[in-house]
Amino acid sequence: MSDLSSTADSKKKLDIGGLLLTALSVICAMLWFFPVYWALATSLRSDDETVTDFAVIPQHPTLTNFIFDIEHSMLPTWYLNSTITSVAVTIVAVFMAACTGYAISQLSFPGRRVLWWTILASFMVPVSALIVNHFIIIAGIGQLNHYLGIILPMLLTPVTVIVYKQFFDGLPREFREAAVMDGANEFQLLFRVFLPMNWGVTTALAIITFIAAWNAFLWPFLAAQNETMMTVTVGITAVQDAFGVAYGRVMAGAVLAGLPVALAYLLFQRRVTQAITLSAGIKG
Repeated sequence: MSDLSSTADSKKKLDIGGLLLTALSVICAMLWFFPVYWALATSLRSDDETVTDFAVIPQHPTLTNFIFDIEHSMLPTWYLNSTITSVAVTIVAVFMAACTGYAISQLSFPGRRVLWWTILASFMVPVSALIVNHFIIIAGIGQLNHYLGIILPMLLTPVTVIVYKQFFDGLPREFREAAVMDGANEFQLLFRVFLPMNWGVTTALAIITFIAAWNAFLWPFLAAQNETMMTVTVGITAVQDAFGVAYGRVMAGAVLAGLPVALAYLLFQRRVTQAITLSAGIKG
């Protein structure tokens, strides 16, 4: 009987602890989500309502701010620029990372260890420390205010190379040996044997690379000095400068800028979480 009572007491304590942890998680989630909700609510208010009515729910929701942003700014052009640069960065960066990871994992060539340790050491250098060098190089080749100038410095994704290298290391050597005996070359090994076994990892890395490229601000801000070449994250700052204290219009621009990323995260939440977990494991 004493064992049963002690078991019941421990279960009761676990239930109470679980309820408290759940309540704390809900509170933290609400605190995190409230600024996002307030930005969305403000974007649905009129100019007068943003400064006179501070109700949590907009009294007279309207899409006027969104329509105004689209009609009186270059938002469609900025969307197109962000799409072009983000897709290009995603495709090229993932392709390069897969090839580099495969070469370091499966091939033997002079300087292999030096290349690997250089990629690992790149984590010690923050991206912001390279901004001046990037700007001088891109300006020197005349690619400021061009897609190529925005894309090239954003292709540095060492964590993607490391993730690929680790997964290629974990594949059994028998697959490679069997394919080589059938006459496969290195490109066929990579694209017909190794990558098909890692489509989940490739998808996850591609999604998180796209989100990072879409959200990038500092380098596109420096490289795209012409308004027609701005990405959406840079363009909304121009909206703020143009609209002044029109908070509804500013928030509408911010919501439109973050909408594709939010949709991508909601649609591919599991893959994004997987990629973040892989990246965190590498950095840890």
